[in-house]
Amino acid sequence: MAFPSAPERILQRLDWQVVRRLDGLLQGDYGSLFRGTGLDFANLREYQFGDDVRAIDWNVTARMATPYVREYHEDRDITAWFLLDLSPSVDFGTVAAEREKRTVLVDFAATLARLLTRRGNRVGTMVFAGRETHTIPAGSGRIHVLRMIEDLVRQPHLEAAPVTDLAPLLEAAHRQIRRRSLVVLVSDFIGVPGWERPLELLNRRHEMLAVRLVDPREVELPDVGPLVMQDAETGEQLYVDTSDATFRRRFRAAADAREAALRASFRRARVEAATLSTDDDLVGAIVRMAAARRKRRHRPS
Repeated sequence: MAFPSAPERILQRLDWQVVRRLDGLLQGDYGSLFRGTGLDFANLREYQFGDDVRAIDWNVTARMATPYVREYHEDRDITAWFLLDLSPSVDFGTVAAEREKRTVLVDFAATLARLLTRRGNRVGTMVFAGRETHTIPAGSGRIHVLRMIEDLVRQPHLEAAPVTDLAPLLEAAHRQIRRRSLVVLVSDFIGVPGWERPLELLNRRHEMLAVRLVDPREVELPDVGPLVMQDAETGEQLYVDTSDATFRRRFRAAADAREAALRASFRRARVEAATLSTDDDLVGAIVRMAAARRKRRHRPS
């Protein structure tokens, strides 16, 4: 008797525990997550007050010296691209829940890919792991989702790597993804600055869903006594005493400063990022994202 492969087991678990529940909770309202993609160019016209600035054609605008926007007609098919950050910091996670950020990333991406491909849409993947970007061309169907999961679970856990720079991943996506698509970027955004401009350029051309992976211990350090902390990116180690209340306050202050800097970076990129924690229920998190995107679309201009 043949036993299911690891990707098959993962997909079966997600189908049973996540996708079936989403079918009942969203009740066909998947457009809240996926609306605005699968669009074909139809026409150019002058910009009018209230138009989405992401529709501005900057090349035509420069030639005509007045803003022009692209109009699209909706295609039934959606092409989605997952840009997935598997740098070393993504291997961090809460021990009590036995969930690394990497596990949450795989489950989230596989779930959205499954939801999309069940409706005949195509998904592709660009995986960033330390230095290189690995691409799986867009495809459809359950077999393609299994291939995507297998590729993700086979990616090695890097003990150390250069400090993460997301800019090359975003620039590669800008070059390679030519047709307007849904682009789902999943990362913990721990790394060097400079990714805001490439993200803004992607957001102009495509429908963006940016998801930031977090773990509670990255914000609030528990009192567990002396321990050795290791930088997941560089491997550098530091001995600390977590029973020291002053150290814990400094740790929290640094985390708050990092959070404020990230919010500022997303504002510069003109992208609103959703948060996905290692202690989140995946179903609830996806429903929350759909509700937030629906609210933004109905927000007055």
